[in-house]
Amino acid sequence: MSRDTTRQQMDKLALDVAIEEAEKGLAEGGIPIGAALIDPDGNIVARGHNRRVQTDDPTSHGETDCIRNAGRRRDWHTLTMATTLSPCAMCTGTAILHRIPRLVIGENKTFMGREDWLRAEGVEIVLMDDPRCKKLMDDFIKAHPEVWNEDIGVPGS
Repeated sequence: MSRDTTRQQMDKLALDVAIEEAEKGLAEGGIPIGAALIDPDGNIVARGHNRRVQTDDPTSHGETDCIRNAGRRRDWHTLTMATTLSPCAMCTGTAILHRIPRLVIGENKTFMGREDWLRAEGVEIVLMDDPRCKKLMDDFIKAHPEVWNEDIGVPGS
């Protein structure tokens, strides 16, 4: 099996875990955004989901929850993060701060985060355009536009 095929399989595995996390967050009454971190061998080292609604913590996005769950590490520079949605400025900054070199993004149609900043910092972006991720967000935004607008900082929502 080629290195590219193996990497694609690991990316899909990580995104599948991120989607499981997004679905878990939705089932808890929260926003369906999930994330997972994998090591170079494809092992899941952490997972998390947006808990902003559940914990009343505006910084508890899927990516930050995942990074919190990873704990203290010295191997950030070897990991890949998968996230169901293009990361906002806060989550992008967290990934850059920890020097995570690759991000697998489920979709960026419902929200375009700071992919420009990630690229400027040399982060490799793999955009999956996954219909499951898009459906989760489309359905949630339609049902709860005020919660979504609050999450992304739209004034007056």
